[in-house]
Amino acid sequence: MLRITQRSRSLAYKLRARVVVRQPPATRPFHQSIVTNMAEKSKSDSEWRAILSREQFRVLREKGTEAPGTGKYEHHNGEGVYTCAGCGTPLYKSTTKFNSGCGWPAFFDALPGAVTRHEDRSMFMTRTEITCTACGGHLGHVFKGEGFDTPTDERHCVNSISLNFDDN
Repeated sequence: MLRITQRSRSLAYKLRARVVVRQPPATRPFHQSIVTNMAEKSKSDSEWRAILSREQFRVLREKGTEAPGTGKYEHHNGEGVYTCAGCGTPLYKSTTKFNSGCGWPAFFDALPGAVTRHEDRSMFMTRTEITCTACGGHLGHVFKGEGFDTPTDERHCVNSISLNFDDN
């Protein structure tokens, strides 16, 4: 008979966050199959601080938010691709950008596999956070069912500071 003590409960609680459940490749989500790509773009906080501005670090690595209406891409209309400011991975085509009036750049869809969704229970509500699949950088949040005339009825509300723009 297994005897569970307070010490073993405490140890199990501490270890729970470190347990990784492996799924067979056939059932593994696409974003988990980019492990090699992620490993190449994983950096320590000190490495990120060396390549990002203080504000980029706050938003991309600490899940901050830039003030509404202050980002350089909110009203940007060029043709090209928006990339992750942290690692350069292509995230959004300019053809998916639309004016939502929310104060941040809005997109109705990301490039396949480029953005990962996570449940976010901060700010006393449940939202869907979006991060760069390759480096884990915080991009913003996705909102559904707001009635925008887009093919997906979604609004990817993205911090400008999390993005760069490539017009090539």
